[in-house]
Amino acid sequence: MKILFHFGRYFILIKRAFGKPEKFSVYIDRIFEEINILGVGSLGIVAIISVFMGAVITIQSAFNFESPLIPVYAVGVAVRDSMILEFSPAIVSLILAGKVGSSIASEIGTMRVSEQIDALEIMGINSSGYLIFPKIVASVLFNPILVVFSMFLGILGGYVFGLFAGVVTDYEYVYGITYEFRPYNVIYALIKSVFFAFIIASVPAYHGYYTSGGALEVGRSSTKGVVYSSVLILLFDLILTQLLLV
Repeated sequence: MKILFHFGRYFILIKRAFGKPEKFSVYIDRIFEEINILGVGSLGIVAIISVFMGAVITIQSAFNFESPLIPVYAVGVAVRDSMILEFSPAIVSLILAGKVGSSIASEIGTMRVSEQIDALEIMGINSSGYLIFPKIVASVLFNPILVVFSMFLGILGGYVFGLFAGVVTDYEYVYGITYEFRPYNVIYALIKSVFFAFIIASVPAYHGYYTSGGALEVGRSSTKGVVYSSVLILLFDLILTQLLLV
């Protein structure tokens, strides 16, 4: 019954967050501010992780494809499909759930325990809309950009480190990443990234919004937000893969 309680309260909160704003210009400014904080601020960690993951996939694939029956260009195919289908949309989203999710939960949780949210309500402002709606919109708009950025850097990292390690040639790698390429795979990854972005922003915001107590509870809410959003990302990854690819 406790799960149903949280589900119901979560959907009521999201409904309130998407209510009619008091002033559109304020919300637009808040959206751009959140894009800068949540999206642009995550470019560095996404870039580093994507480059090195592409390099690791390249070297591991070359090590496992030692059979003469498997062409060398299969390394490029493996890197391309691994980055596009799973790593960039799902694994990057899990990383962002830890970085962005904890930030959202702790920010809103701190505002709750310091009674800033109560002050917004007293002034007649829809606190859930003012605090949560811009974060959701910013995440949904910018997460697909981060995913495409991750795809590009992952494949580029595999190319550079593959040549540096001598496990694949320039021609074989480029041929592999273009071999029987399916544009639908990119669309599939972007669809997943939108769902994951909504989870990353809304679930930690829910836990932060209903924080009660003091600083210790803020930390617990942040942890819960990251854990539950990560579990939901994995669950929806399975569901969306079943719906979109099978």
